[in-house]
Amino acid sequence: MPQPDTSPTVTIASEVPADAPRAPWSRKGKVRATQIGIVAVFLVAWEMAGRLAWIDPFFFPLPTAIAGRLAEWFSTSEIWGDVGITLLETVLSFTIGIAAGTALGIWLGLSAFAADVLQPFVKVFNAIPRILLGPIFVLWFGLGLASKVALGVTIVLFIAFFNTLQGVREVNPVVLANARLLKASRMALLRHVYLPSAASWIVSSLRVSVGMAVMGAVVAEYLGSSAGLGHIIAQAEGVMDATGVFAGLVLLSTFVVTLDRLVDSLESRLLVWRPVPSGEPDA
Repeated sequence: MPQPDTSPTVTIASEVPADAPRAPWSRKGKVRATQIGIVAVFLVAWEMAGRLAWIDPFFFPLPTAIAGRLAEWFSTSEIWGDVGITLLETVLSFTIGIAAGTALGIWLGLSAFAADVLQPFVKVFNAIPRILLGPIFVLWFGLGLASKVALGVTIVLFIAFFNTLQGVREVNPVVLANARLLKASRMALLRHVYLPSAASWIVSSLRVSVGMAVMGAVVAEYLGSSAGLGHIIAQAEGVMDATGVFAGLVLLSTFVVTLDRLVDSLESRLLVWRPVPSGEPDA
């Protein structure tokens, strides 16, 4: 005689009723959609104002004309050479400036005597507008790579220096006293106390420094060069080509935003121990 089926009924949790309400947009999605909407409205208004002759397209080229110029540039391989030159100058300026500024900040942070001696000189050099050093570097190093890197390094160096110096000086005195009580050597103090204290300051300076490195490279290219994004903008300005200038600015902005995203990813990997700030609740 067959026995009745007494096994429990299994409910598939993944089944969702068709009439179930959909999940609301996340806050990030709303922010992204709003940003895209603002840009779209701005571009449409700009295009319409140009076509209706409310603004002069000679000075304010239409967005469609700028997009066409960018498409024309990227239809050939020459633009990638200019992007590569600016990227190389930026990477060298960023790397050398961060390394030199961090080393100088650690040195002056650990040596009170050296800090007292060099503090006036640092203030004098920091008071000089670095952009004005561009023509001098062109005279010294010529129109090649060295003058662009030199200008970028002078800009990035002081950002990394002041952040590192502040991080070393803000070390926890209790942790430092305990480490010294345990007879930690100077190298051990540097490795396990001072550098972790300054790490967040150093990493936080990376985001600002990458933008400044790009600015130094582009300004130096603008002053005198034969390649690079600054050279493209300078060439367009020389022939009163507003469309070329705007297209160069759009390309430069995209370049900086891409580098900023890379630095943001690097910062997230290096500061994994940092607590995530609480955001606004989803509306």
